[in-house]
Amino acid sequence: MPATRNQSSQPARTVSLVSGTNADGRPLLTFDHEDHHAEGPRARALVFTDPRSRALLPLLARVAPSQANVLIIGETGTGKELVARYVHELSDRAAGPFLAVNCGAFSEALVEGELFGYERGAFTGANMARAGWFEAANGGTLFLDEVGDLPPSLQVKLLRVLQEREVVRIGSRTPVRLDVRVIAATNVDLHKAVQAGRFRSDLFYRLQVVPVPLLPLRDRRADILPLARHFLQVYGDMTQFSRVELTPAAEEALFRHSWPGNIRELENAIYRATLISRDGQVSPDDLALIDLNLAPALGSEDGPAGTLEEQLRPFVTRLLDGGHPELLERLIGMTVSEAFQKSGENQIKTAEALGVTRNVVRTYLKNLGLI
Repeated sequence: MPATRNQSSQPARTVSLVSGTNADGRPLLTFDHEDHHAEGPRARALVFTDPRSRALLPLLARVAPSQANVLIIGETGTGKELVARYVHELSDRAAGPFLAVNCGAFSEALVEGELFGYERGAFTGANMARAGWFEAANGGTLFLDEVGDLPPSLQVKLLRVLQEREVVRIGSRTPVRLDVRVIAATNVDLHKAVQAGRFRSDLFYRLQVVPVPLLPLRDRRADILPLARHFLQVYGDMTQFSRVELTPAAEEALFRHSWPGNIRELENAIYRATLISRDGQVSPDDLALIDLNLAPALGSEDGPAGTLEEQLRPFVTRLLDGGHPELLERLIGMTVSEAFQKSGENQIKTAEALGVTRNVVRTYLKNLGLI
């Protein structure tokens, strides 16, 4: 039996997936919002309404019954874990465990013990034997999120585990046989990582037996309003109004927004809107959406060059003329969110990109509901 883990340090999420249909009869995948709180900009609901989303369903249905490794590729917040859980539920392993592990959440010194386990006395502080996540997922599915963040030394060991179907704990010489299906996910271009020597090509091909590309929300716009209505129902029940509705102008704003934070950004926008809306009507101002599309104003081959202030001034002037409420806070929030996403949800890298301390970043991320 796997060793019991401390819940405060447990990176895996074992909450069951709720499958159903939305108002249009399309498949809807959600987490139980009462028992589960997603960490970071992850998606907690996924709907298959857009034709490009529905096109995934036959592929997932064919892949699920097999034992093939799956690599889900998509931006942060697009629903990669939900797709992994959906594949698990459609497979013969549905009665077994589904464990989700964020490979970027551990330091290089800890990740080997977390994944593969260790024996008592294997290193300082190893006061008892502990099974790793591979052993804990025996008979089920192990979801390796952000697999592109694994250090090279761990990539070699992961490749061996996938090839031999067995794991050796740190401090042991006895292999433990595995019956685990691996579904991996990444928000980085592993092709480029392989070419740059940051990711092993043999591991890449081992993981992506079946690649599943997951489009960002801006490229499957028919999913936006069904997801918005789902979150409106979830969070509307928490407000003083018996029913919260989107105005036509709010629906238009949602549909046209670029959603750099994908589904998780949409959920946060709806949650915020239900808290501040009046008379149960959500307006565009309640959504507080800002598109930081700086391309026309920034220096490039086709645009003006100059200092950062000179490049930003025309864009800021347009925003000021638009009369946006709480403009400064919204600009700061969007900048922090974008930096957090581009850094792979790494707080230290986010702080370095923004030129501030990690404590400052953590404060903003907490206020934005991203941690």
